[in-house]
Amino acid sequence: MSVRVVVVDDRRLVAEALASALRVRGHRVLGAGAPVARAADLTLSKQPDVLLLGSGAPEAPGALEPLLRIRRESPRVAVVVLGPVPRPRGVAAAFAAGARGYVRHDERIEGVERAMTKARAGEAAVAPQLLAEAFGELLHPRSGPGAEGARLAALLTERESDVLARIVDGEDTRRIAAGLGVAPSTARTHVQRLLTKLGTASRLEAAALAVRTGLLDHLPERR
Repeated sequence: MSVRVVVVDDRRLVAEALASALRVRGHRVLGAGAPVARAADLTLSKQPDVLLLGSGAPEAPGALEPLLRIRRESPRVAVVVLGPVPRPRGVAAAFAAGARGYVRHDERIEGVERAMTKARAGEAAVAPQLLAEAFGELLHPRSGPGAEGARLAALLTERESDVLARIVDGEDTRRIAAGLGVAPSTARTHVQRLLTKLGTASRLEAAALAVRTGLLDHLPERR
């Protein structure tokens, strides 16, 4: 069943890729944009059935402020947060702010569709496995916050880190090459080496992995 949906994420590449995938599957995408701060204005103007709101850190202060405004001014809109997992505080923050669902950033499109359908019907849309992972992290915390992101960041050269940041910002090969001051063919080589190190098959996968693991927090500042 087709759902009228708006997609907003701090990473435009992620928002546009998800919006495109939903259109292909027959959903009516009323708008897609970035950053999350635009979510309330876009949602209130388009009045979708569902808002997919992507956040790299939903538990951060103010991260879900647009959701609070949407709940206050247009409570019929069902909000599903897409965020990292396991991050128990993020799941809790999403539902406390009024979300009807929480889906991990790297969930398959079928899982996102199921969450949209359940949320529109007024049901809580959160996978049992997600809850198990979140509570598992509470009971058995990892060695430290962002451990996986730090591990992955250590694998990358400074140039590859720069390429990853540009991919997440939505830059294509031509813009990456211009930003690095290299030929497009060289930029493509850097991208391929980056994907190999991260174990991902596409730029979209690499961007989702970077968001989910907090990898971006461990990259050196771009000059």
